[in-house]
Amino acid sequence: MNLFIIEDDITTIKILEKVINECQLGNVVGYEMNGDFNLNELSNRNVDIVLLDLLMPKKDGIKVAKDIKKLFPLIKIIMISQVSGKDMIGRAYKNGIEYYIHKPINALELEQIVKKVSQIIKKDRILGEIQNIFNVDDNKKEYKKESLNNQINIILKKIGVIGEIGSEDIVEIVSYLINNNENISKYTVKELCSIFEGNPRNKEQRIRRTINIGLVNLAHIGIEDYLNESFQEYSNTLYNFEQIKREMDFIRGRSKDHGKVNFKKFINGLIYYCEKNMLEK
Repeated sequence: MNLFIIEDDITTIKILEKVINECQLGNVVGYEMNGDFNLNELSNRNVDIVLLDLLMPKKDGIKVAKDIKKLFPLIKIIMISQVSGKDMIGRAYKNGIEYYIHKPINALELEQIVKKVSQIIKKDRILGEIQNIFNVDDNKKEYKKESLNNQINIILKKIGVIGEIGSEDIVEIVSYLINNNENISKYTVKELCSIFEGNPRNKEQRIRRTINIGLVNLAHIGIEDYLNESFQEYSNTLYNFEQIKREMDFIRGRSKDHGKVNFKKFINGLIYYCEKNMLEK
């Protein structure tokens, strides 16, 4: 992975470089000490991950994050700051950052988060390759129904929702999208659900309740065992990791807000795992 640092403190830059090099997290391909620079440098240096300070001269990190995402939506952003206010962190996530690390830099936290973001990038690339294969192959053979359903159910079981009423609806939608080589982005949630029944709202509500139960289950798993395989695997592929963290804070009594689910992200995540697993067989 190619990493680029945007940070106004040279000491922090050196610490970040040291941890990245010692933990073999990737290559630091450059740095800037303020946010007002030519963002095309990120493309020229094939940057995968940006480590971005929140408070900087000339242009603050949130504005920089927004500009980066507008130009290069595939670049992942990890924000670093001493600021811990909920509103400020919420604005940062809203403008496209993947994770938020508090100063002073904790080497272990930095290592874990960079590794997690690197895994997300690799999975996104694999999913893109899979989609390209199926877009080229117009004669793609339909997966065997039993085999595909089994792949979906294995994942639903791991997040503890296999017995929920909406699990059958999820299997139905994911199977349809995969077997018809359809992209969920072309549909609204209502349009997608209306393919299967006359009252799409009921189907959507069943699915959302089931997805939400999975989020709560993963949050409990994360509290008990942060390194649990299912928590590590699904907390930022089927869900948004920040929302899992929010639900964990709610369970601990640290927040009044529950985590929220993203219908399309969850379905896309299931499609990724199913197609990847089927191709590996």
